[in-house]
Amino acid sequence: MNNPQVTQLVPVEHIERLIHLVRGEKVLLDADLAVLYGVATGALNRAVKRNASRFPLDFMFQLTAEEAQILKCQIGISSSGHGGRRRSAPYAFTEEGVAMLSSVLRSERAAQVNVAIMRAFVSLRRVLAANEVLAHKLAELERKIEGHDTSIRTLFDAIRELAAPPAKPRREIGYHVKEASLPYRVKRR
Repeated sequence: MNNPQVTQLVPVEHIERLIHLVRGEKVLLDADLAVLYGVATGALNRAVKRNASRFPLDFMFQLTAEEAQILKCQIGISSSGHGGRRRSAPYAFTEEGVAMLSSVLRSERAAQVNVAIMRAFVSLRRVLAANEVLAHKLAELERKIEGHDTSIRTLFDAIRELAAPPAKPRREIGYHVKEASLPYRVKRR
């Protein structure tokens, strides 16, 4: 039963950007999940607390103050002293915890969003597995050619560089004028 509305509701790529690595686990934060489900963060957390037995520590955990501070720096969460409304550290939900949320929230939107979230986790798993396999194969080949031609070593270094995530180019500061965009051309002597 394919529902085309699921992919339109929340794009998988959007969800993938919301997944963070905390304590070695891929997690989604309660505030991000609340936005996806269309509920208030407090309402989501109250529903979870009413059903606490369904959320053991490997399904959901509360971030420490240090973890919350690190995430604030990484993703720009507002601090409580500067307009933020959080009184406590965010909760982080693992893939299993997110799956359990659909049974707690019991809405059609929650079910549809959960399908999209599960697809995002599967997609990330595939990408990570592909990179691990590639890295393992490169290491094997490198061991086999140990002591051979330096041009082969250069090739491996180039492949490793291509496999690494691209660095974001630094944005230039200032105002730049393109001569082609000027309505007239200034003749130089």
